[in-house]
Amino acid sequence: MTCRVGCGACCIAPSISSPIPGMLGGKPAGVRCIQLTNDNHCLLFGKPERPPVCVSLLPSETMCGTSNEEAFVILTALEHATRPA
Repeated sequence: MTCRVGCGACCIAPSISSPIPGMLGGKPAGVRCIQLTNDNHCLLFGKPERPPVCVSLLPSETMCGTSNEEAFVILTALEHATRPA
């Protein structure tokens, strides 16, 4: 599977605890990554400064569902299920 153009769910829904250029403390769940453009493209895609956690996110139907909306629902549920107690 390849990323759906303009989705951006993986750059908004989950929290990221590792530093991101421009967001050195990472980002909370539900907050747009500063590197995500208005049309939901990653400014760091393919660049060495892209955080390893972002590189490791590989699109799949399990994570992304069949629509952008479904991707947000799935990733938000995963965020809640894996949140530290």
